[in-house]
Amino acid sequence: MENGKIYTRSTAVLRIAKQLKGPVKLIYVFVIIPSFLRDAVYHLIARKRYRWFGRKDSCMIPGPELMKRFEV
Repeated sequence: MENGKIYTRSTAVLRIAKQLKGPVKLIYVFVIIPSFLRDAVYHLIARKRYRWFGRKDSCMIPGPELMKRFEV
């Protein structure tokens, strides 16, 4: 949610990336691609994410070094 507007799927991901530090901000340029195409890629990644990145039984608790990467 930003300025009272709720964003979903690929648009939400791009809006979040835009606010992060570092080169990840650059993926915001994909906002020019129509959302129905971006959302198709979003759904593909969502379906395959466990195969690509694995699955954990519990959530990781980030340490101070990792927390610094996500400061806005």
